[in-house]
Amino acid sequence: MQKNNPRILRAWTLYDWANSVHSLVIVSSIFPVYFSATALNESGGPVIDFLGFPIKNSVLFSYTVSAAMLLAALLSPFCTALADYSGRKKAFMKFFCYTGSVACALLYFFTKDTTTFAVFCFGWSLVGWAGSIVFYNSYLPEIATEDQFDRVSARGFSMGYIGSVLLMILNLLMILKGDWFGGISEGMASRVAFLTVGLWWFGFAQIPFTVLPDGVRKSPESATESWRSWFFNGFRELQKTLGEVRQQLLLRRFLVSFAVYNMGVQTVMYVATIFASDELKMESSALITTILLIQLVAIPGAYAFARLSERWGNIYALMVAVGIWIGICWAAYLVQTQTQFFVLAGIVGLVMGGVQSLSRSTYSKLIPADTKDTASFFSFYDVTEKMSIVLGTLVYGLVEQLTGSMRNSVLALLVLFVVGLLLLWRIPSQKIYHLRLKTEEVL
Repeated sequence: MQKNNPRILRAWTLYDWANSVHSLVIVSSIFPVYFSATALNESGGPVIDFLGFPIKNSVLFSYTVSAAMLLAALLSPFCTALADYSGRKKAFMKFFCYTGSVACALLYFFTKDTTTFAVFCFGWSLVGWAGSIVFYNSYLPEIATEDQFDRVSARGFSMGYIGSVLLMILNLLMILKGDWFGGISEGMASRVAFLTVGLWWFGFAQIPFTVLPDGVRKSPESATESWRSWFFNGFRELQKTLGEVRQQLLLRRFLVSFAVYNMGVQTVMYVATIFASDELKMESSALITTILLIQLVAIPGAYAFARLSERWGNIYALMVAVGIWIGICWAAYLVQTQTQFFVLAGIVGLVMGGVQSLSRSTYSKLIPADTKDTASFFSFYDVTEKMSIVLGTLVYGLVEQLTGSMRNSVLALLVLFVVGLLLLWRIPSQKIYHLRLKTEEVL
């Protein structure tokens, strides 16, 4: 397959356009606000009954994210190994995309009486989103050359930010200007927003599904080959990839550092809205406006860090981003006013796109250049990312439950960023590393 094909690259970035509405509307903005206002007990308090257990709604939200990401992390290695062996990478990506988008659409039925049902729909929408992303990410080293990884990755995230903001504006208009839409209530407008996310995700995903190539089978098609045989061959594929990962020192070091600092990044993205709502008592309109600000600022942020990477290398650029995250956590612990939170949100936006985009492209550069099992390799990146979300949101929710304060949870995230920065320090810049190898070859 020819790399750097403009048509294929455009189609690949459009999956970011399709699925990023889930991250913005469901994870970061409208759904958390609606969840906090709807998942209440009979007296209007936040402690609700879930499967027979009393639990605060904000803690339940955090634990649902943890459980969903854990399930996604458990499924990812086996699904990617099967996909690489069978050559059906795109079919697996479709499965997770379609089931996740349907789960989003079902959130239309979320009311106070259907909270348990909504929690499971929300959880599976996360699994579907996470499951499809690992296959999507694995296309990057197949469709682009290494010198284009940073730019293409940044372009994908930027397309996601733009697409999600467009749908978000429509949803925001429905919520704030209900009379423009036939006098629709805020609650109904929020539920319609969840439905539009499912339709948007499902609909625009058809473009990359039509253009992106599928994988190649490891062995010729056999009419007698059973699913059992597929499973064991897929498991052997996973073992083979694991052995290759163990031989890559820089890859292993990066995965460890990524696991730690990503705990903080992802947790901030998942709980920032609830933090502002509960700690600063911000109105839903102000919260959603803040999230829109973050998305818009993230676009130039992604490209800025891609340029910084071209000049100084991926690792140094990531260290700058993580250093800024440390300052963000300290500021979040001290923040008291809505204006302060707006300023902080703008800084979050600048580094959010950069650290996500660079993490993906850095991993693409560190995997062996001649690898054919890209989905299996990216499953380790995906598992690392999802387990960091599990542990990050779990730590955040646990600290809040034990201390009764989200601000203490923010300090826990600060510690994670400090450790992640120290671990990144152990990884040499790729520019310096390759120069050193060339020097050794000459000598």
